[in-house]
Amino acid sequence: MESILRLFSVPLRQRLATLPKQVIEELQEIRVRELRPLEIAWGRSYGFVSRQSGLCEDPSLAYLPTREDCATLLEMLTMHSLYTFEEELRRGYITVTGGHRVGLAGRTVLEHGKVKHLKEITGFNIRIANEHRGAAVKVLPYLLDHQQGHRGIHHTLIVSPPQQGKTTLIRDLARIVSSGPSIRDGSLMHRGYKVGIVDERSEIAACVKGVPRFELGPRTDVLDACPKAEGMMMLIRSMSPEVLVVDEIGRTEDAAAIHEAVHAGIRVIATAHGLDHVDVMKRPVLHEMLAEGVFSRIVVLGNQNGVGTLLGVYDAEGCPVMLHTELSKSVGTVQASWKEERGSPNVSIDWTANASLLQGKLLPKKREPLC
Repeated sequence: MESILRLFSVPLRQRLATLPKQVIEELQEIRVRELRPLEIAWGRSYGFVSRQSGLCEDPSLAYLPTREDCATLLEMLTMHSLYTFEEELRRGYITVTGGHRVGLAGRTVLEHGKVKHLKEITGFNIRIANEHRGAAVKVLPYLLDHQQGHRGIHHTLIVSPPQQGKTTLIRDLARIVSSGPSIRDGSLMHRGYKVGIVDERSEIAACVKGVPRFELGPRTDVLDACPKAEGMMMLIRSMSPEVLVVDEIGRTEDAAAIHEAVHAGIRVIATAHGLDHVDVMKRPVLHEMLAEGVFSRIVVLGNQNGVGTLLGVYDAEGCPVMLHTELSKSVGTVQASWKEERGSPNVSIDWTANASLLQGKLLPKKREPLC
């Protein structure tokens, strides 16, 4: 928090410093808008910072950041040199020490119909970067491909609405997959893998001057501030990754690059916005990839029990994946018959004598669309 407070003017810093300790510990966003209420988000709540001290629910009682407050913040973000940060201003965000990303809003300057940079910046969204080591431990067993003798990684798509833990999860997955059994979290893996991360918005690695500020494992390479599709092709050609990690796919060029990676024998871990595995099927590009079975694991996150709650893991057919231990709890024995209701009419799924039980494969194998 200290590294963030240094960015603000004295009036802003003093008011933010009066926030309750619990709020500060769970802080996710600080939104500074010129002459509009100072807002914060923490945990599953949001509120306004009072003109006096602490929090208030009524925006009319909130502190209104002045033009001087905003000018000071921009100066600190750009280290008193707007020209040096021209590319960041064009993208609309700046990553600062500690991996915190600051989104910017203001007047755009166009050149040949494209955004050249931002000026008259009056809105800031300081997104607090939090590294949760171990966030992927619960998910990892579902992603191990035991059909490969060396326990490879399934092509995985992680789905959730915004700010529900997708980036945190793939960051920790990269760390564990890169480290392998050398760390306790990766004890289920046979070895560590070469990981390539395309970090288009500097969120996964939080690079500052090209150096990741988060722990990503000993065998991880990062392309920072690089378009996903182009970055994936660059890594495939030059860094020979075994696992590619990308955030928020959805464009046609993203799909083309992922297909190239898959055909090259590279495992892909990606994220996409959506409510669940059915919702993402409404997006044409993702619909096509899922229908083709590109991703053999679909992980759905939510916030029912806090940000990053694991809501379900599904295979390429949209069927829930169950680990051996989970299935045993459900049916008492592997040789029993476990029935799941799917579709109309209900489909009975028989797990009896299923040799590929650990992969959650259904017998008989039946391909059905997710939607």
